[in-house]
Amino acid sequence: MNWFFDLISNQFFIVGLSSWALAQVLKTIIHAAIYKKLEWERLFGDGGMPSGHSATVTSLATMSALVFGLGGFEFAIAATLAIIVCHDAMGVRRETGKQATIIIEMMELLEVLTKKDLPETKLKEFVGHTPLQVLAGSIIGIGNACFMYFVIFS
Repeated sequence: MNWFFDLISNQFFIVGLSSWALAQVLKTIIHAAIYKKLEWERLFGDGGMPSGHSATVTSLATMSALVFGLGGFEFAIAATLAIIVCHDAMGVRRETGKQATIIIEMMELLEVLTKKDLPETKLKEFVGHTPLQVLAGSIIGIGNACFMYFVIFS
């Protein structure tokens, strides 16, 4: 059971998980405010404002910088991972969401034109992020890591 205590007392794990949770709660609230409807699946869903992925990886990079310094390999690994994740969220994953939206519209049009019911296709439209969503997630991650480091873990 020592491994479990090690895990739940790992400040990097706590910072990453709490940054993700904070971003996801904010995402659910923002989505509910915009669409006037509370959708609980947004709590664990991808895409939307702010980016939970960006919050998670930037908090790990920030915490690594605070604990090990900018010259440590730990920061280098965490920062590289953060760059890759944030870039991917704005690139491939965002384009995937756009393509899903277009495919859904094409399927609806095809049903109207052929007057046939097509098999229902479940495609996720919320999978990527805009640069603003990634920036907001990154700010949450950096802010949470600084708060946890200077207030909670000090």
